[in-house]
Amino acid sequence: MSTDTTGIELVASSQAHTGKGLGTGNPADEFVIQPPRARTRTTPRRTRTNFEMLAWLFMRLSGVVLVVLILGHLLIMLVLDGGVSKINFAFVAGRWASPFWQGWDLLMLWLAMLHGANGMRTVINDYAEKDSTRLWLKTLMGAATVFTVLLGTLVIFTFDPNI
Repeated sequence: MSTDTTGIELVASSQAHTGKGLGTGNPADEFVIQPPRARTRTTPRRTRTNFEMLAWLFMRLSGVVLVVLILGHLLIMLVLDGGVSKINFAFVAGRWASPFWQGWDLLMLWLAMLHGANGMRTVINDYAEKDSTRLWLKTLMGAATVFTVLLGTLVIFTFDPNI
């Protein structure tokens, strides 16, 4: 066994078909990176949850739904209802008087915030090197997401046009 400059432990390859590593003649082929852990008979079949796969799937599905919601929002607000000049307090009050539009805007808010937070979580995991930095960045991002979602939900459901 030997260790390279990054501290990764290298072990001799045991390719059954050649007995000589990868068999290309390159001396480096005799070494492979040892897997972080080996499965034994006592190791459970599932050692981790499927959180990352579910987060990946959520990003794809929420992205498709968000495209429909946002394009519908833009079409209605900018084209069908007369453009930006017609949007004012009374327009929003009339729109949020309908449970359909409250649900539309609520779904758009929740999906956009969760989609963005999940993307930021991935960026933080990729670029924050220290565990403590990663923890604090994800904590701040999670707190900002929860605050924005709760405040937006509160505004949508408690909006009073008579104030």
